[in-house]
Amino acid sequence: MRKTTLFKRLVLDRHILVMPGAYDALSAKIIEQTGFKALAVGGYAVSASYLGKPDIGLLTLTEMVDHIARIADAVNIPVFADGDTGHGNATNVIRTVKEIERTGAAAMFLEDQLFPKRCGHMEGKSVIPAQEMIAKIKAAVDARTDQDFVIMARTDSLALHGVDEAIDRANCYREAGADMIFVEAPTTISEMRRITGRVKAPTMANNVEGGKTPVLSAGELEAIGYSVVAFPTSAVYASSLALTGVMKAIFEDGTSEAFQAQMMRFEEFNRFIGLASIRSEEQKYYDGSACARSCGEK
Repeated sequence: MRKTTLFKRLVLDRHILVMPGAYDALSAKIIEQTGFKALAVGGYAVSASYLGKPDIGLLTLTEMVDHIARIADAVNIPVFADGDTGHGNATNVIRTVKEIERTGAAAMFLEDQLFPKRCGHMEGKSVIPAQEMIAKIKAAVDARTDQDFVIMARTDSLALHGVDEAIDRANCYREAGADMIFVEAPTTISEMRRITGRVKAPTMANNVEGGKTPVLSAGELEAIGYSVVAFPTSAVYASSLALTGVMKAIFEDGTSEAFQAQMMRFEEFNRFIGLASIRSEEQKYYDGSACARSCGEK
């Protein structure tokens, strides 16, 4: 089954799809080996890992596409990619969709913020007119080559114009062809219920630790009516804290001994990263026929 088809089925399944966010190929492999069925690649975590910068629209299309491609190549589960604002108008969106689809991602989303955008839980956001976003969605739908390649529309209008306009925009975006809807940054459970009750499409919740939206369990979100929940920042926040701790220990003590219980060791990491399977694949090219062996001996 194509990853696009699988992802679409997971979205439409009666159980909520839980998608952690990967910030690089290594974090993606950890997510996959833990057992998750899909993962997300968002601009917030990639900006931090790729540029060491905040999510304020600094990533270019080519940088993001390169990063998504490396992650999609590292895992066998569907990858849900951040298409940002589409990197321009409807014409730019066409190229953005084609480039992201070529990475091997199974799905992507576009948002209605004014460029340069910023993280949806930051202050000072602006949104483009709904008609401009509708044009982008129509262009995106026409640009995809695989009809199972899921395109999600995100609206950041709730923070500026309230939940009712956000819901109206969401339904307009659905009518324009979006497969899934994401109303960013509701601040109460009541708003979340209104969104899932009135938006006529599968909806996604966003669990950002310390963000504007209440962080609820997958079960609670499923009961509210969400089809998907992303944890876009969990991996980058956890790894940042862990790295800070071990680096402080080495700096202050001259050794990582205090962190040994919280670290993989050499052989354990080699097993995790797949060294044995690569060596096995490599060896088959040297285990040739008797003729090849005899030629090699001459």
